[in-house]
Amino acid sequence: MKTAARRWSTLPPLAALISLLALSGCGTPTDSPGMRLDAVETLQLRSWVPPALKGQVLLASVSGGQPTGMFWGSKISNPALQEAIDESLRGLGLVPYSPGMPGTGRYQLNVKLVELEQPMVGLDIKVAVTLEYSLLDKETEGKVAYQRRLRTLHTANFSEAVFDQNTRTRIASEAAVRKNVNTMVREWMAMSWN
Repeated sequence: MKTAARRWSTLPPLAALISLLALSGCGTPTDSPGMRLDAVETLQLRSWVPPALKGQVLLASVSGGQPTGMFWGSKISNPALQEAIDESLRGLGLVPYSPGMPGTGRYQLNVKLVELEQPMVGLDIKVAVTLEYSLLDKETEGKVAYQRRLRTLHTANFSEAVFDQNTRTRIASEAAVRKNVNTMVREWMAMSWN
């Protein structure tokens, strides 16, 4: 009698654990706020933006992303990546004040997500992101002003999302993109601009 009662008393915690594990199988798409430069990075970098770039960069296209599946994983979609990069550029004062008007902005930026390396399983999730940037100068008939393929890494620790590997994968993916954009902007600041 006591054994049967003991078995029934363990069922609710067991059912809760199974439910949590089932939920962890749902796809967790990346979100643009997690991928864009944060406030501290923006404040640090803003004062180093070359005057020739202020208000001169338009984000033209973003490609290579894919939506997250319903049941598993964490992918980077083109719209989320585009929003994150555009907001990062705006925060730094690089985007023209009147986007969409003909002739505004000297430079056109194209971004391609070349590779997203994510582990299938793991406690600490290490993600690598490779983005390709092409900055074209419209005043010189599309001459390439900057072209680079950058690979950045980030590891999300098990403690950041104990019960959900997909969330850890999302956290690591977003941070890897943020580091990538940060690296690109820092390289721009080290260049000479006319």
